[in-house]
Amino acid sequence: MNKTESRKDEHVSISLNENISNDHNYWDDVKLIHNALPEINKDEVDLSTNIFSKKLGAPIIISAMTGGYKKAKKINKNLAAAADKFQLGMGVGSQRAAIETPDLADTYSVVKDYNIPIRLANIGASQIVLWGRKKSLEYATKMIDMIDADVFVVCLNFLQEVMQPEGEAHAKGVLDAISNLSDDLDVPIIVKESGAGISYDVAEKLSKTKIAGIDVGGAGGTSFSAIEYYRSKKIGDDLHARGGKTFWNWGIPTPTSIIDVIDATKGKIPVIATGGIRNGLDAAKSVVLGAKAAGVARSVLKPAIDGETQTIFELEAIIKEFRATMFLVGAKDVNGLNEVDCEIWI
Repeated sequence: MNKTESRKDEHVSISLNENISNDHNYWDDVKLIHNALPEINKDEVDLSTNIFSKKLGAPIIISAMTGGYKKAKKINKNLAAAADKFQLGMGVGSQRAAIETPDLADTYSVVKDYNIPIRLANIGASQIVLWGRKKSLEYATKMIDMIDADVFVVCLNFLQEVMQPEGEAHAKGVLDAISNLSDDLDVPIIVKESGAGISYDVAEKLSKTKIAGIDVGGAGGTSFSAIEYYRSKKIGDDLHARGGKTFWNWGIPTPTSIIDVIDATKGKIPVIATGGIRNGLDAAKSVVLGAKAAGVARSVLKPAIDGETQTIFELEAIIKEFRATMFLVGAKDVNGLNEVDCEIWI
């Protein structure tokens, strides 16, 4: 097992066995206003939505989590089966491992066996800087072909990179690299944060490129600084462990980031709300704030390890909660959530 493969295995293991959550989940600060007279029947509620010219059964995307080590094939297989059943979007983890070790490609490409309406390929932003324009296009094309991706995701994960003992915090030139790749690729590009959120200023800069969407990946859920704290502690690296603890709660709250990104882009770029989404209520709150879809990750990780049945149950529960929320606020369809009142205490 090479270093990249080993690191991916450690990330999943830590996510399952340790407390890696931000100390506060900001979705608890968003309150929807109950409608005691919804004037609709629950079975009339329509969760379907369109994003990136594709139709989803509900505005939910299984966010990028894993791939690139042998055990990940089972996880992605179970997630893909659930995405197929409910017609949800699904992303895979960073595909760098399969570029370095082609034998690992099947841990990602297993998702091709399922009818998933939107598949999202994934690479870290540091890599496209280090690779340069020509090689980035070559490798991105391989990643897209690997899973028949409809969308390509560039992940801004600099908090995690700077906390990793072996991290590659190469941020100089990232905006130009994203712009070049969005010019060069034939599929839409999304820029995604990993737990630290996107600010107004960053969204404004990104809006000047040809990217097709922004996944805010805000603070409030999994702390990737916390993950690196546990990794560093395990190998006795006290210096990086201290940094991981110091920056445990770093980042822009997901609800705040959604509002800032929509304001900065004037609502012209679709927003995906990832970061602390635990259930269908949180997911519905994100759409009320203006997101086109909610990204779920850690809440479906353990079920995906346990089995296909457990994964399907968890996604079905999230969808049921989403439907119940829509009914209780009187929204007959997803667009109706844009008219719902809420109160925010952040």
